[in-house]
Formats: sequence, C-alpha cells, structure tokens
Amino acid sequence: MVQFVGIIGAGQMGSGIAHVCALSGLDVYILDMHEVVLTEALVLIKQNLARQASRGTITEEDASASVSRVSAGTDFAAFSNCDIVIEAATENEEVKRKIFKTLVPNLSDTALIATNTSSISITRLAATTDRPGKFMGMHFMNPVPVMQLVELIRGIATEQDTFETVRDLAERLGKTVAVAQDFPAFIVNRILLPMINEAVYTLYEGVGNVRSIDTAMKLGANHPMGPLELADFIGLDTCLAVMHVLYDGLADSKYRPCPLLVKYVEAGWLGRKSERGFYDYSGDDPVPTR
Repeated sequence: MVQFVGIIGAGQMGSGIAHVCALSGLDVYILDMHEVVLTEALVLIKQNLARQASRGTITEEDASASVSRVSAGTDFAAFSNCDIVIEAATENEEVKRKIFKTLVPNLSDTALIATNTSSISITRLAATTDRPGKFMGMHFMNPVPVMQLVELIRGIATEQDTFETVRDLAERLGKTVAVAQDFPAFIVNRILLPMINEAVYTLYEGVGNVRSIDTAMKLGANHPMGPLELADFIGLDTCLAVMHVLYDGLADSKYRPCPLLVKYVEAGWLGRKSERGFYDYSGDDPVPTR
C-alpha cells in the first residue's frame, strides 16, 4: 500500500498532485532543481488548502495536517523511502529520460515510477529505467485538485500488480480512472488537442477572431472555456509538444501543428504563464491578441 509519494517537478501539475496526495493522508516529498519554484509551490499548496477550508469543503484541521505532510528539496536521495515517485516535469522526452536516469539509483527495489506525461510513449520512457514492469502513466488533469479524471496508461511491460496499486492510489485520491492504451496522446489529448489546433487554424485562416471563436464554442457547443482560452491555460508550448507527438507518432497530416501556433511559441507567447498568448493577461481583464 502506498504511503510515501515522491513528486518530481514543483510546477502547476506537481504542486497540484502534492496537494491531493497530502489531503488524502499521504506523506509527500516534492523535488525541483529550482529553490524558488519549490518555495512558490509550498505557498500555493498552503493557500489552496486554506481556500478549501474557508469554503467548508475541508476542515481547518485537515488543511493544517495536509501542509505538515509535504516536504520539499533538491536531493534525489530523499526518494529512497518512497513507495512511488510521480514525474511531473515539462513535456519533453529528453528531459524526462535524464530525470529517470538520475532517479533510479536512489529508489528502493520495490518502488514504483509513474509519469504524468500527457502524450509521450509510456513503453519508451519505461525502457530508460531499470524497472519497466513497475512503471506506468498516471496522467492527471489540470488543475489537479479540481479535475476528477486520471488517465492510467500501461506500457507494454507494466505488471498487473503495478497497475492495481496505481489504480488504487488514484481512487484513494478521490479520482475517477479512465484506462487508456499506450498510443500517442492517449484519450483526452488525442481528442482535445486536435480540436485546439483546428481552432488555431480557424484563427490563422481568418474565419473568425479570437473572441468570436471562443464565444462560438462556449455558447454553440456549451464548452466551459473556449479552445483558444483553454490553449492559453494549458500552455501553448505544451499544446505544440502534444501536436508534434501526434504528428510524428501517427504520420497523419490532420495532426500537423498550425503554423500560427508554432509562431506564438517561437515568440515566447505561451499563454497565461507568460502573460501573453491568444490573450494578453497583463491587465485586469484578458484582451485578445488577434
């Protein structure tokens, strides 16, 4: 049974995973190579737990106890007592491969590894470790404390015991599980990202402007967020990375990333995290950039 969870990456996803693990009574260690990011993550977790307590969804005692279960640092050796380590670094295969090579010597023989990748081959990532049978995909949705779904993806070598342990962990975190096969982008992003890419093409070809495209999908398809607004929320670099995985992995022209999406990423206009994407977030209200 899992009790001590390690998390690699203290960004939006890593801090969210830490939040739900601690709230479920698990001990958590978050690693990031940037001290500033770690500090910001710990502050964010504390703030979000306090917000839940103020709304009455959890008690003040639960919030305080959850904060006390989370520790953070930059030392991989701290993963030696973890039952499972969840990698939540940037969506870049080479970065993930390097992380796993550094991680493996610091793990116990029984420790499991999960990756929060949203698109990259689980089988290929598992093969870079010494334990492909104890490796699988555990794709959380953003924001983790709010979204109910976790995609579970087995690599070709993933053992049944590993799958059952990770499934039980997801359910302990209060999540609903969707099991996906190990094909590019799995289920959610296989469907969602081409829709976002098509919305960018619709903008690129002048069919509509940013505001009209998002309004059309919110009111015409009853989506809570327009596709361009959602792209900014996800991060345009992440959207582009997933489209590259789909295009390279499936060799189908329908997955070709829109040139405008490429151009925005080249410009550093990555969405909310850079304060500019399809909207400009520098003022009080988001303003369309096209």
